[in-house]
Amino acid sequence: MGWKDGLTEQTKSAYKAAEGLIAMLHEENLDWKPPTGENWMTVGQLLEHLVNSCGLLMRWFVTDAWDLSHNEMLPAEKMKTIGSLVEAKDRLAKDKEIAFETLAGLTDEDLCDRMVAAPWNPTPQPLGTQLGFMVAHLESHKSQLFYYMKLMGKPVHTGHLWGV
Repeated sequence: MGWKDGLTEQTKSAYKAAEGLIAMLHEENLDWKPPTGENWMTVGQLLEHLVNSCGLLMRWFVTDAWDLSHNEMLPAEKMKTIGSLVEAKDRLAKDKEIAFETLAGLTDEDLCDRMVAAPWNPTPQPLGTQLGFMVAHLESHKSQLFYYMKLMGKPVHTGHLWGV
């Protein structure tokens, strides 16, 4: 198995788990956030971030056409929120489509030999490494959603976290 196959499988798994978790939410959950501490996103804000966390960024790495205007690091109370769960599902599906279209156009050689930098880290790394970081980004926010759901009392278990 080469770079492309491994990255494709990891990407499939991350999206499957995220889709399953979102399917367990209800509209009234969108305003929920952890009751203690500070600077927590609501579920709606987390979903707004999650639906742009992988595929779009993968495409930007490949095309070097970055638009980070909507990805500013803001305090939680200033972050955008998703409008509805239907919107979250639709936008995650679009991000997934972009991820797989992007991966389809690449070879193992592209992923191994092409060096690219991120706007937040100017040190060039192999394209495959950078795209793997974007899958990890999706996985991180998927895990965040999982723990939000546990704190809300939703009946989630490890299988939900991993999409099985």
